[in-house]
Amino acid sequence: MTTRSRRAALATLLTFGLSAPLLGAASVSSTRSRPLSDRGTDGSELALPPLAGPYPVGRRVLHLVDRHRADPWVSTAANRELMVSLSYPARSTGSRRAAYMTVDEAQLLLVARGLGGIVPAVVVAGTRTHAQVSASPASGRFPLVLLSPGFSMPRSTLTSLADDLAGRGYVVASVDHAYESVGTQFPGGRILTCAACEQVNTPAQEASAVRGRAADLSYVIDELTSYQRTRVLSGMIDPRRIGIAGHSIGGAAAAATMATDPRVRAGVDLDGDFFVHPAGAGLGRRPFMMLGADSTHGPDGHDTDWPEAWSHLHGWRRWLTVTGAEHFSFTDLPYLADQLGLSDPAVSLSGVRGWSITRDYVTAFFDRHLRELPRPILDGPTASEHEVVFRDGV
Repeated sequence: MTTRSRRAALATLLTFGLSAPLLGAASVSSTRSRPLSDRGTDGSELALPPLAGPYPVGRRVLHLVDRHRADPWVSTAANRELMVSLSYPARSTGSRRAAYMTVDEAQLLLVARGLGGIVPAVVVAGTRTHAQVSASPASGRFPLVLLSPGFSMPRSTLTSLADDLAGRGYVVASVDHAYESVGTQFPGGRILTCAACEQVNTPAQEASAVRGRAADLSYVIDELTSYQRTRVLSGMIDPRRIGIAGHSIGGAAAAATMATDPRVRAGVDLDGDFFVHPAGAGLGRRPFMMLGADSTHGPDGHDTDWPEAWSHLHGWRRWLTVTGAEHFSFTDLPYLADQLGLSDPAVSLSGVRGWSITRDYVTAFFDRHLRELPRPILDGPTASEHEVVFRDGV
């Protein structure tokens, strides 16, 4: 994350009622998690947005280990580990509801964001989701979309987008990169915290982190399209229709993955700089969309590489900024913050509106480029989406 991105994120942390640094104070060491049976709410149940698509949504969680790569952050970690939540179109909803996150993951997120002791971890962990654990997959083959979260953020912060896409007929893989979030539970009760947060301080280190994520995401594609690894779920995926999106550094990883992996047909960057230079290069004529906060990613932004990236995007392209948005407006956090009464009055875009814009434009993008469906919302400004500004004469 650049200095500009850190400054913007520090300001927008108030969107989730907090004032701690974006990278948090996460420890490098691992801790043991409490049993999942400790999860619950205290009567103040939070809920994610309702699903809009025709399919029920199933959820399976995969632990992937790339035995050909060492972990870049912790020398004692033998291999690169990833946790993947796979959301997919289902035939029925006859199983238990998927968890949003564990209590321990929620507690680490809240503490890192200055909300420890203010918001109970069980309330955040107990957020009502709409996916059903291991529900029977729907018949057919569907496009695959990968999602990568922001630096220090767990994959759960993109759950609304993942499940909404799945309900519309996409298989969606939300990826946690080991030691890059404030806390992610891995098998064996391990909670891996953000070792990377204490090591990424220079532009070269930021670029290295992005390239590492790109390698992670290509490996996830390898595994998800392998029958040996995912069995029936691999049969749901159409390997000719793969897209990728990410928030913050996850958006940079989306572009970097496309630059090295021709299997990815289309990508979206949600309010993230590119970090790898030349920004936006290597995508050929494949479509790419940048959707970010107007305050930091408009053409007059003083510390953004989006103008450079724009000049290197040679296929279908969009540079969209959202008036009143801030860094986390493209994640679940403001939507949940509104329900907790923690909205920042200085951020004019509500959590509901931020979610709606993110959903509408990301869905339209993948519908157009992975399904070849007309989506006029991408053709220019509309009165109904008045906050969205089309840049550079599009």
